[in-house]
Amino acid sequence: MSSELAFAGRVWDIRRDVFEYNGEQIARDYVDHSGAVAVLAMDDEGRVLVIQQYRHPIQSRDWELPAGLRDIAHEDPLVAAQRELAEEVDLVASDWTELIDFYTSPGGSNELIKVYLARGLSATEQVYERSEEEADIEVRWVPLDEIVDGVIEGRLQNSILAIAALTAHARR
Repeated sequence: MSSELAFAGRVWDIRRDVFEYNGEQIARDYVDHSGAVAVLAMDDEGRVLVIQQYRHPIQSRDWELPAGLRDIAHEDPLVAAQRELAEEVDLVASDWTELIDFYTSPGGSNELIKVYLARGLSATEQVYERSEEEADIEVRWVPLDEIVDGVIEGRLQNSILAIAALTAHARR
């Protein structure tokens, strides 16, 4: 097998691999991603914290969970999730559970998302300064059942939000 960097991007890269499969030489380009974490933060009333922020590839604001890249070398995924919850919505949690791991688009990317369920929520000691797409994040608390309905009805299309909400609903 050979592997080369075809494009070095600001957030992720494109890698070109040539490998043998079923006796044939195959070449594939794919997004070489650092991975990410997401947090389904749930309060005592069963409401989930969702955020809305601008996402340029779809050129609109999208409802989603607090999330972020695993772009700090050797950072534990739980620590990354705790950092993202604090940085994006100024919250900490006392109870953390792994909810689900999944590949976002295995035909074109090696991005693995690790989603945590966070409970026992409280405010951070400091308020974080946000910039770029995070500068105008809108925050809402929404009952889990309403999120599930929104996913099933096609009103909520963010894959991380959909998979996490459906998993939390199924495990309830």
